Amino acid sequence: MNGSSENKWKISTVNLDFYYGDIHALKNVSIDIAANRVTAFIGPSGCGKSTFLKTIDRMNDLIDYARVEGKVYYEGIDIYREFDVTELRKKIGMVFQKPNPFPMSVYDNVAYGPRVHGIRRKSTLNEIVERSLKRAVLWEEVKDRLHQPALGLSGGQQQRLCIARVLAVEPDVILMDEPTSALDPISTAKIEDLIYELKNNYTIIIVTHNMQQAGRISHTTAFFLVGEIIEVGPTDQIFLHPKDKRTEDYISGRFG
Repeated sequence: MNGSSENKWKISTVNLDFYYGDIHALKNVSIDIAANRVTAFIGPSGCGKSTFLKTIDRMNDLIDYARVEGKVYYEGIDIYREFDVTELRKKIGMVFQKPNPFPMSVYDNVAYGPRVHGIRRKSTLNEIVERSLKRAVLWEEVKDRLHQPALGLSGGQQQRLCIARVLAVEPDVILMDEPTSALDPISTAKIEDLIYELKNNYTIIIVTHNMQQAGRISHTTAFFLVGEIIEVGPTDQIFLHPKDKRTEDYISGRFG
């Protein structure tokens, strides 16, 4: 992370608007996200949380009728004007709601990204695969089945494999779009423990519908409603002393 004062935030957005055709999905979103913290995005379905996540690593570039206005900065660099998409996605990794391992072996899933970025030496790939699986707390469970199909793993193991796949390219920021919503409670707890460990070395942004999860694992929480950030602040403050009545109503279950 650049140490200069203007780049003190890992991710920043300024007056960000996003359109799907005529649909105004994000409205004037401005937020600063600190490094080595877990930031949770909460809010009802369809309120822009996942759309916002995808603007951070330019996943929305793949949609023909999408349009972005405003600024998104990574360490003070405008990602839509000054960044190559491939390089950006090396720095900003994404874990999706449903585990999506590639239809190949456990080993090849983790080695995929490093190979894309030009790493071919077998010994180097072996080190990356082992290190990434250990960081994802999966190594002990799969070390004897590295060359078996990844789709043979359980749902929770598949999601940790997807996290290992992201970690293998040494990202700086990890985006997680409801990474535990398809998992059982035991697998969810493992992912939450993993997130808690990873925050020491990565900046993590997580979309979650689970209020308890946001409360357990995040330092900062942002409440989205109809494409806007209504309130953002320390998680304890957002949950215990929200400043906006709409935030209080959502957290207390009056709507959403």
